[in-house]
Amino acid sequence: METQVKTSDNSVWRKKPLAAYEQDMKKSELKRVLTRWGLTSLGIGAVIGGGIFVLTGIAAHDWAGPALALSFVLAGIACTFAALCYAEFASILPVEGSAYAYSYGTVGEIFAWFIGWNLILEYMMGATTVAVSWSGYFEKLLHLFHIDPPVWLMNDPVTAQEKAEALRAAGQVIPDFSFAVNLPAFLIVWLVTYILVKGIKEAASTNNLIVMLKVTAVIFVIIAGSFFVDITNWTPFIPEMVTDATGQKHYGFSGVVTAASIVFFAYIGFDAVSTQAGEAINPRKDVPFAIIASLIICTLLYILVSLVLTGMVRYDSLDLKAPVAQAFADVGLTWAVYIITIAAIAGLTSVMLVMMLGQTRIFLGMAKDGLLPRGLFAAIHPTFKTPWKSTIFVGFIVSIVAALTPIDKVSELCSSGTLLAFAMICAAVWLLRVREPNLERPYRTPALPVIATLGIVANLYLMYNLRTDTKIAFVIWGTLGIIVYFLYSRRHSNLNNPE
Repeated sequence: METQVKTSDNSVWRKKPLAAYEQDMKKSELKRVLTRWGLTSLGIGAVIGGGIFVLTGIAAHDWAGPALALSFVLAGIACTFAALCYAEFASILPVEGSAYAYSYGTVGEIFAWFIGWNLILEYMMGATTVAVSWSGYFEKLLHLFHIDPPVWLMNDPVTAQEKAEALRAAGQVIPDFSFAVNLPAFLIVWLVTYILVKGIKEAASTNNLIVMLKVTAVIFVIIAGSFFVDITNWTPFIPEMVTDATGQKHYGFSGVVTAASIVFFAYIGFDAVSTQAGEAINPRKDVPFAIIASLIICTLLYILVSLVLTGMVRYDSLDLKAPVAQAFADVGLTWAVYIITIAAIAGLTSVMLVMMLGQTRIFLGMAKDGLLPRGLFAAIHPTFKTPWKSTIFVGFIVSIVAALTPIDKVSELCSSGTLLAFAMICAAVWLLRVREPNLERPYRTPALPVIATLGIVANLYLMYNLRTDTKIAFVIWGTLGIIVYFLYSRRHSNLNNPE
């Protein structure tokens, strides 16, 4: 049952009173079963996935060279500023909805809506991208066991035709087909959907098991790969800047920054911890801890993997599709390819799980406030105590798009929405500190004016360095969100209907 708040304010900047959040927490039907380390595991599960196994090759080969480690540092710093601000908000408002909920109580409705709209872009499209990546690694695993499924069953229609033409050009006999579907991507999405509908405890247990597996694999990559590092591959550490025919600058400091904006996708997910506040046992203390702990752990692992990878293989010789697995194959450790491929599949599964989990909780928070249809997005299952209709809806959209759509460059589009949301949350927590200085804050961001300013600047700077077509796509998405707000959300908002 949603909270009703009496107000005569019809402004798009109207705010949800903080007292209303307390009422929401008391009325919540979600199960509080997540511990401090359970939340941290969810954070690690969301962060470590395809990014570390895929984007490292592209970022080092095309943009940063061995200085990829610095790119991870830059992206990690930008995330840290946002994480510290997230942590303060999470301690004040431990409710589902993440940055959306925080902004609604501090800055205003349209600001909060726009953040929520961007989080939809982050989580739903992120989960779609991960599902397609999962399918690619699953196909690679089948090939390792000499199983060759038909092209039309493993790819979307466009990609299937492209692959078929390439294989025919290489001399292989590929039968003609009129229909193609990425069946593995479709099925893994529905498996994750089933787990999420069953309950948060089951989802968290599944995630914990996967996290242990993939963190072990990442540590294996670091330790085993370190024995094959050739330090001459790190020279020059920052390759001299070059400009291509389109005017795009590669390498040098600008290349390092561009690589940071690309690998930023590998960090997306630590904020998903804050979407689980409604299911945390002690959210005011444990959510801030989990946000910061998961980010620190993942950043250290990313830096070490990037150093090992560029030390094993010269940056301009890295494989773009499976850089980590190929690096081990190049040094003769072909058996390690099996471990890395399985770890990548496991890692991508947990990323998908946490992203879809976070998406449904964002929808739940927005629906409780009347900004989205309650019957679909706020319906809680009587037995499982999960937003089951919303979960099935997300699973349906993600599975169809992943099965039938060629997804490339979507990771950058997800990053654009997240970078803006991070910058906005840094501004919002600072604004709340000024407006409500006496509000109880179990966790206080240290040196907030400095941290918030650096967070805003760092995230907007990384966003500025994204490709032009990514920025154009983001503007289109944002415009669509504003249209939806004025056509539906503003009129149906609880603050617009106090009775």
